[in-house]
Amino acid sequence: MPALSSTMTEGKIVSWQKSPGDKVAKGETVLVVESDKADMDVESFYEGFLATILVDAGNSANVGATLALLAETEAEIEEAKQKGAGGSQAKAPTTPAPVATTPVAETPVPVATTAANNIAATNGGRLIVSPRARKLAKELKVDLHNLKGSGPHGRIVAEDVELAAGKTPTISAPVVLAPTATPATPTTPSISQPVYTPPVPATPGQVKPMNTLQNAVVKNMVASLTVPTFHVGYTITTDNLDKVYKQLKSKGVTMTALLAKAIAVTLQKYPILNASYVEQGIKYNSNINVAIAVAMPDGGLITPVLANADQVDIYSISRTWKDLVERARAKKLQPDEYSTGTFSLSNLGMFGVDQFDAILPPGQGSILAVGAARPQVVANADGMFGVKNQMKVNITCDHRIIYGADAAAFLQDLAKLIENNPQSLTM
Repeated sequence: MPALSSTMTEGKIVSWQKSPGDKVAKGETVLVVESDKADMDVESFYEGFLATILVDAGNSANVGATLALLAETEAEIEEAKQKGAGGSQAKAPTTPAPVATTPVAETPVPVATTAANNIAATNGGRLIVSPRARKLAKELKVDLHNLKGSGPHGRIVAEDVELAAGKTPTISAPVVLAPTATPATPTTPSISQPVYTPPVPATPGQVKPMNTLQNAVVKNMVASLTVPTFHVGYTITTDNLDKVYKQLKSKGVTMTALLAKAIAVTLQKYPILNASYVEQGIKYNSNINVAIAVAMPDGGLITPVLANADQVDIYSISRTWKDLVERARAKKLQPDEYSTGTFSLSNLGMFGVDQFDAILPPGQGSILAVGAARPQVVANADGMFGVKNQMKVNITCDHRIIYGADAAAFLQDLAKLIENNPQSLTM
């Protein structure tokens, strides 16, 4: 079972798509594995018959473990079952499944992960196809090797198979979300109250086991304790940013996208804030990938990544962010969509939080915590009083590579961009 992320050591079996005795084609999805942050389809490297399952659904197996045995022919199924019976202890939740040592009559099912709902084309010469497209190809007798995928990253989807078979593609109608009612007098344009439902609690007096995502968060937070960090706060006036947001909201632009874009543009001037510490020294990242914390409905959090946020227009960023959040909560993200961040943003301002400090994620040098924008009575440069919307931000930095002056200068320039020239974020 190859690692699905840099920190994954085991995976939980969500479901088996095949039953013992079923015929399995090479590249066909056999089971679904829950990694620390996503559910991944698992394909077989071999063709044969699923003889026996060594790790049942709901149980876990270590990376590199054998999950099932494949027999080359139906006649060899019973022999494979007998060999697999000796490894029945593998069905315990945390015990590694035994590795088959003599693949004569059976072949271990390796975990070759491909998130079938998101990414495809070819990977090391192996076709990556959505399950629906693969099923259609069998029904319509279409050779997948002759197709060019039109899905994300060249993935072969059902429409590609239908076109190849001379049929009119059946395109699903887009899901349109009804807009939620907004208060007649919103507190501030920067604050949008999200719908958040806390995870279902366990029965009082009982211990509820953590899911894989929560366990991953625990490991990351414990690892962060070894990093010397410091915090720097800054107050930013958001009146002009709020005006831009009002103008673009109807076009699908979100405040999160505007903040991510502003951060990315400012990071161009401060590569040290986008860097990270490694044993050899300071790793300066070639891309500016802004990771943004998202709470998961069943507990824990995940940080979908807006890749190259400094180079992408604000409308594309907003569309991408909406898609990432939807797939994150459906546990359909690819590892590179949540593990490649170079700078993190945590925005609790949408919940009305005034200010807070964020914990630095492993492998990054900085994370910015954003509070809510609220009307404040302030004194102008001419000594007159006025009311302005202001938000407080706090940056947490790795003090091994970033110093107070670096963080302060970054926040100062971020504030200048937001206060004086937020319209530039739309260009």
